[in-house]
Parts: sequence; structure tokens; C-alpha cells
Amino acid sequence: MKLKIITHEKIVFDSEVDELVVTTTSGQIGILKDHIPITTSLEIGVTKAKIGDGFKYFATMGGVFQFKDNNAVILTDVCEDSCDIDVTRAKAAKERAETRLAEASAEIDAQRAQAALARALARLQASLSK
Repeated sequence: MKLKIITHEKIVFDSEVDELVVTTTSGQIGILKDHIPITTSLEIGVTKAKIGDGFKYFATMGGVFQFKDNNAVILTDVCEDSCDIDVTRAKAAKERAETRLAEASAEIDAQRAQAALARALARLQASLSK
């Protein structure tokens, strides 16, 4: 089956895959060839593609997933290939978000800090999976 991951800026991935696992707003789902058509919202998380004997990982920052006629498409604002993730930067972002969430007296936007933490964790999980 074909997987295409598209952001506003570029096509991140466009190739054949054997299996796919995406993180939806309802949890993770696996997709194999000839799966029934599906369209769903994606959560911030890791997209895992099996290619032959190996796997390729992407940190996907939400978006929409569609599968039909053995064509999988992910439309997202941000997607990073695990090979391109700056682990040091992701760890620093995780620590900043955790610090903001822990500071009860600070006037912060908790949802924004939680989203930043989720993005950092997705990047770290994808980078450690490569």
C-alpha cells in the first residue's frame, strides 16, 4: 500500500509500506493492505510504518488520516522523520514544559504547556524507535 505524509510545506514521505500504525484521537490503529476505508483525526504521537523487515518512525503533530483503495494519506501541520529529530532540543522542550506545568503559582496556559509536552514526548519516542 502507498503512504503519503503531507505538511503545508512539503511531502515528508511518499512510498510503499507493508503496515502502518497511527495515533488517532481514539487510540492507536493498525492498517494493513485492503483495510476498509477510514477517515479519522490524528492525535500528537508517533506514526510507525513497516517497510520490508524494517520500520520507519515519524513524530506526527495531529492532523487527519485517510485510507482508501490501499492509499494512506496523512495531512498534518508538522511531521518529523525520526532521523531528523534533534533529541537534545526535544529533551529541553520536554523539561521546559514539565517545569511550566509544575509551577502552580505561575500564570501559564496549561493547555499550551501540555501540548508542548506532548509534542516533545512524540519526538523523543520517535527518535528512540529508529
